Amino acid sequence: MISEALLNAQGRIDALDARVLLCHAMGRDATYVIAHPEAPLPPEARAAYDALVERRSAGEPVAYITGEREFYGRAFKVTPAVLIPRPETELLVDAALERIPPRAQARVLDLGTGSGCVAIAIASERPLSKVIAVDQSLDALAVARRNAVNLSVGNIAFVQGDWFAGLRKERFDVIVANPPYVATGDPHLEQGDVRFEPRIALESGADGLDAIRAIIAGARGYLAAGGWLLLEHGHDQGAKVRAMLRDATFKDVVSGHDLAGIERVTGGRLTLVDATQ
Repeated sequence: MISEALLNAQGRIDALDARVLLCHAMGRDATYVIAHPEAPLPPEARAAYDALVERRSAGEPVAYITGEREFYGRAFKVTPAVLIPRPETELLVDAALERIPPRAQARVLDLGTGSGCVAIAIASERPLSKVIAVDQSLDALAVARRNAVNLSVGNIAFVQGDWFAGLRKERFDVIVANPPYVATGDPHLEQGDVRFEPRIALESGADGLDAIRAIIAGARGYLAAGGWLLLEHGHDQGAKVRAMLRDATFKDVVSGHDLAGIERVTGGRLTLVDATQ
């Protein structure tokens, strides 16, 4: 029965993970599982569940096992080709939406889109805007395109390229990015779910800031006057990113905190004078 299967699994994996995987194996939602602890578990569902628990106990992320993760109230498909969407990245979406009026026909660029979660959330919340999502990985773009179709988001286009490479010379009102920002060799890369995620989407040079430097350096050529560049970064990188933006003559530089109170997103605005230089 359900309660017995959960109890056995909880001896090996986290209780929440155990319930998520059981819902996946049964094709049922959490409400059913919680409300029917004495319900029988068919043999085929039990076999499938045992296999899922085995994968999780070996360290494989739940999102890769189920192929799905919720982000900004939407279910996104994920594969090992993309980073797993995380709650703290929702702050990047919030920061972009604050700068895009609901009725505006804004142009938005998402660099390193991965699963497309940031770009698709923005496009969905601002349907009059046009979003361009860029990634150098064709496998990642395939996942992002699938998510856009599944979520019926049509005001978005996908481009293969390394940051700004592959883009036409056009100007955007908002550029967002959740780039790699972990230092090469950081021990956290060998811990937890991160071990299974694409290293190219995590590592960024000796101090973790190579990708952010490249984006700041190139953004001027693609931002409209008054346009915003918004960057997710590591927990201890806020001050450095603010300094880099100011050195690049961005104005109104500001950092936002995630729900844990950590500086997670920093941005700046390109002035009219700077946009014409």
